[in-house]
Amino acid sequence: MAQEKIPQATAKRLPLYYRVLQHLSESGKQRISSSELSEVVKIDSATIRRDFSHFGALGKKGYGYHVERLLSFLRNTLNQDELTKVMLIGVGNLGTALLNYNFLKNNNIKIVKAYDTNAHKVGTMIGETSIHHIDQLATDDNHDISVAILTVPAEAAQSVAETLVSGGVNGILNFTPVRLSLPKDIRVHHIDLAVELQTLVYFLNNFPLKNQGGE
Repeated sequence: MAQEKIPQATAKRLPLYYRVLQHLSESGKQRISSSELSEVVKIDSATIRRDFSHFGALGKKGYGYHVERLLSFLRNTLNQDELTKVMLIGVGNLGTALLNYNFLKNNNIKIVKAYDTNAHKVGTMIGETSIHHIDQLATDDNHDISVAILTVPAEAAQSVAETLVSGGVNGILNFTPVRLSLPKDIRVHHIDLAVELQTLVYFLNNFPLKNQGGE
């Protein structure tokens, strides 16, 4: 089935299913029902069945899902066998934390290069990632890196994003509060930690849950 026919909400849940199934496989689980998977991922079983139905018959009624087969399907769907190279722009506190973490549990994602303006950081390494001066961003050959993480100060976000797009980046994970204005074929995911925390506090104060669980 063509990827564009898959709802975006379903696509966002696929990495969660994949991560959970990895843990289940490692623990020796061989098959799982949608209701059992629902208990783990905190998503109702009807949504899980609907998500998987977009990809054809992945399970059997009365049997559920074969963990290894479902894991293999999701691995292929999410391109887990191919390394996705990522660059990070802005090696402040958050950027440094991301470099130290560097998605070590996800073998298919790795920050391979970082940029900053701090002379004390340029030329050094954090983990396995080298730090380059941001002035090199426009001239460096980063043709094999299509994804960037943006953790620069707000006032620099738009101009840096434009430089990234000019260099071939088509996906940006934006941790700045700036809503970037970029071509429509560039995918930007905004993560404003302050807004997310304020939203959480608002919901806690105004919509208390009887059964607390993650979304």
